[in-house]
Amino acid sequence: MSQKMNESVKMKVGQTFPLTIKRLGINGEGVGYFKRQVVFVPGALPGEEVVVEATKVHPKFTEGTMKKIRKKSPHRVAPPCPIYEKCGGCQLQHLHYDQQLLEKKDIVIQSFERYLKMPIDQLPIKQTIGMDDPWNYRNKSQFQVGLQKQKVIAGLYGLNSHFLIDIADCMIQHESTNKVTQVIKTILQDLKISIYNERTRKGLIRTIVTRVGIETGEVQVVLITTEKNIPRKELLISEITKRLPEVVSIIQNINGNKTSLIFGEKTLHLHGKEVIQEVLGDLSFELSARAFFQLNPVQTVKLYDEVKKAAHLTGKEKIVDAYCGVGTIGLWLAKGASELRGMDVIEESIKDAEKNAKEFGVKNATYVTGKAEYWLPKWVKEGWKPDVVVVDPPRTGCDEKLLHAILDVKPKKVVYVSCNPSTLAKDISRLSKHYKIKNVQPVDMFPHTAHVEVVTELELK
Repeated sequence: MSQKMNESVKMKVGQTFPLTIKRLGINGEGVGYFKRQVVFVPGALPGEEVVVEATKVHPKFTEGTMKKIRKKSPHRVAPPCPIYEKCGGCQLQHLHYDQQLLEKKDIVIQSFERYLKMPIDQLPIKQTIGMDDPWNYRNKSQFQVGLQKQKVIAGLYGLNSHFLIDIADCMIQHESTNKVTQVIKTILQDLKISIYNERTRKGLIRTIVTRVGIETGEVQVVLITTEKNIPRKELLISEITKRLPEVVSIIQNINGNKTSLIFGEKTLHLHGKEVIQEVLGDLSFELSARAFFQLNPVQTVKLYDEVKKAAHLTGKEKIVDAYCGVGTIGLWLAKGASELRGMDVIEESIKDAEKNAKEFGVKNATYVTGKAEYWLPKWVKEGWKPDVVVVDPPRTGCDEKLLHAILDVKPKKVVYVSCNPSTLAKDISRLSKHYKIKNVQPVDMFPHTAHVEVVTELELK
């Protein structure tokens, strides 16, 4: 294409144009093509014909807002949450839940097509496993605290802004986390405890973290503060325990840094138990304040059962549980294996994993602090080689060194659990030189959001 033609199709901010939406993008936005250029439109749904205004023009794509729907999707529904459009915590409440499951499978397909360059009919991608009741499923909330007209509020920052949206009753949070956060807001107001101001960087309480054991009913509250000293601390603890008997653990975490990270390095135990219990299947887990644990226990059981299916255990296998957290996935598999070894970089998680293994009577598990890419080659050198490696990495995917280690060690099976289809497909494109993709199972862990979890079974060629 000539330079002149390139210039003629270049979008301008403020330009309006018609667009047919072809699919959903990885963040839940509608994706269409105008004069061969990709356009991302939040809120638009596949099959819709819309009028779009360009808001940001990039060299390879354009972002736009929807001005009008000319042809509406038959799957469009009215979002039930009153602050849905302001909050940004959910992206798909305006899409019927059954259709969300189909679109999430399509998001996985798109990622695999992009990175693996394989015909779609050769990819064993199954239908997304959904929820019977896709509301009030999240067992943990992390709400920033602020002041609005001298009233204590707690919630999330609005979409692409630093305006704090007060969330009184989040429809995807468990009822207990909603209730506890609201009562603590009132207590902070009543006791006139200083609230952090992000702009001036002054004030004490910056975040209320609430986690509930959905099966046990136990609730843990973590108050994130800018410094150690909490005025009227004993009265604060007394009011929380009096008004909220379900709160069995109160923790303080100190984070005085200018950062978007919720937790700081120092954690103090203020009252009650240091951990709460959660039950998955027939296993009971101890959860400390900073330990990673799946946010949707109902779907977690389905997810882990898919991991178990993919591992095809006979009782003789040696398993590595990389990024093991508090040991959940590995302990789900341990009874079907001869030996389990897990690792994580967070020391508190490893302590919790060891406690959990002891509590379940799992005697074939060993846990170490550190990176999988360090321990895996070390164990092989010592003469211990795994048959199955399970990885459940963060959204950024597996560390490059871990992929190298897996390709060097060549376990018979790799079970890859992912919360990001793009990094999953990218990593599998590396592993596919030596591994065959046997099964790809999407699981909807976060209904009404664009997130999709995927369990992929890889077998050594």
